[in-house]
Amino acid sequence: MTRRLVRFLPRRRRSPRPPRKLTALLLAVVLLPLLPATARADDPPVPPPSSPAARSTVAAMQPGWNLGNTYDAIPDETSWGNPPVTRALLKKVRSQGFKSIRLPVTWGIHEGAAPGHTIDPVWMAKVRQVVDWALDEDLYVLLNMHHDSWMWADDLPTDHDAVLARYGATWTQIAAEFRDEPSRLVFESINEPTFSGTSGDEENYRLLAELNRAFHRIVRESGGANATRLLVLPTLYTNADQGRLDALAAELTSLRDPMVATTVHFYGWWPFSVNIAGYTRFDATSEQDLTGTFDRVYHAFVDRGIPVVIGEYALLAYDHTRPGIIERGEVRKYFEFLGDYARRRKLTTMLWDAGQFLNRDTLQWRDPELFAQIRSSWTTRSGTASSDMVFLAKSRPVTGQTLTLNLHGTDFQSLRHGSRTLVKDRDYTVSGDRLTLTAAALTELAGDRAYGVDATLEARFSRGVPWRIDVITYDTPVLSSVSGSTSGLTIPTAFRGDLLATMEARYDDGSNAGPASWTSFQQWDTAFSAYTGDSIKLTAEFFTSLKDDSRVTLTFHFWSGASVTYHVTKTGGTVTGTAA
Repeated sequence: MTRRLVRFLPRRRRSPRPPRKLTALLLAVVLLPLLPATARADDPPVPPPSSPAARSTVAAMQPGWNLGNTYDAIPDETSWGNPPVTRALLKKVRSQGFKSIRLPVTWGIHEGAAPGHTIDPVWMAKVRQVVDWALDEDLYVLLNMHHDSWMWADDLPTDHDAVLARYGATWTQIAAEFRDEPSRLVFESINEPTFSGTSGDEENYRLLAELNRAFHRIVRESGGANATRLLVLPTLYTNADQGRLDALAAELTSLRDPMVATTVHFYGWWPFSVNIAGYTRFDATSEQDLTGTFDRVYHAFVDRGIPVVIGEYALLAYDHTRPGIIERGEVRKYFEFLGDYARRRKLTTMLWDAGQFLNRDTLQWRDPELFAQIRSSWTTRSGTASSDMVFLAKSRPVTGQTLTLNLHGTDFQSLRHGSRTLVKDRDYTVSGDRLTLTAAALTELAGDRAYGVDATLEARFSRGVPWRIDVITYDTPVLSSVSGSTSGLTIPTAFRGDLLATMEARYDDGSNAGPASWTSFQQWDTAFSAYTGDSIKLTAEFFTSLKDDSRVTLTFHFWSGASVTYHVTKTGGTVTGTAA
């Protein structure tokens, strides 16, 4: 993860592929059909399989957890909001079912000057202590070089010799410090490798291969347990596009080392992971992005006997301090699906936790229900539903409401409200994958019909964890007119029990308005947000992108299905907002 964006938002980059040259196209059309299917000229090299020991080590690391935003933080371990690491934290992680931790470390800011680049012994001792604590807790440890990737290592194209010397000096010291640690300590060469000012992917691939070869040589030549220690190599950007995978496969073919594994990161289908372009649900597109990614990794490596670590996974915008960007039930569906598919593709997963999942002050999960879903996904599937919310309009009579069940091979068993089991055919009916709550049951559950959550139900299935369903009383939200400045506008909002899902922005001519000009649905946090119960906020970045003296029509979409139209006009540094 990189901190160039927001503390909890790892960067995910994709580089466009250059078009094939005419000669390559002619070769593909004329010559390739004449070659045997197993010997196509453009097939990437087939790397040799890793050893059974490498495969069993990676399998034993499942599931894993990242000690994020701590030893990778800049300038020190508490700088990004987490407390100092304690052995109690590692005991907690182990007790929750994790078998490994990934220990991201930023080394460069704790190093001396060239040529030695001596690592501060106090810093090295801190890292060593965490490694030893984790090993004592019977955890595997994946130790890496983290934000150095963009702080200085990315200058390899323009300052080649100095960067390579520093990289070598750093890994020489790390290898010497840990050379006699048991095999449950694993090394990762570099996090999310990136390079500045290159001519394109081919140069990037060559530079990454050069770093990985240096890493491999230094660790192996350091002797001791390092001679056979498992080494983990990343793709470019730690991205799973096919070109990245093929380039790493070529590296492995050259190294021919049986004690190696590969790693990629995964943070979800980008529009869904940040709430842009109307992707508010974990839908078929998001599923296909995930399965496509994991399938590529499986076929490139796992199917050839080379183990893979998903060294970081989460959702880009998931953060306990900013609820609502991705709806709670959609988050659960994402993690449920990811855990299952990773298991089916024999991928070891390591949850990126920068403090948004496990509260390191209290050692309690910030969302126990979500963690239960994640933990369950390691071994089985759970039933879910089309939504975890049932909305009842206060201004209308209560009617029966239907949800679609996603059974995932389970059987629906019961519906509970607290300690009470609801009665089938009286309180609800089930027909195939359709769960219908009766009007009578909803009237009782809604009680005095105060705005907000009136009751919470649990749908229980034959395996996995229950699915939460909130019964919510609402009416269409009311937004008030207001004036302000382009530094940001706070729109007074009576949500009346509803929740904001997303926002559209268009000029009067129908064209898109806002920072994301390619879509009318703007990005949460970049253009708007709704973190309080009394307002919606429009950002300075949103107003900077607007044309002067042009009216913009905003359409706010809410989770109940309601939508509200609102107008804003920017005139110089002044903004006026008017309820439609």
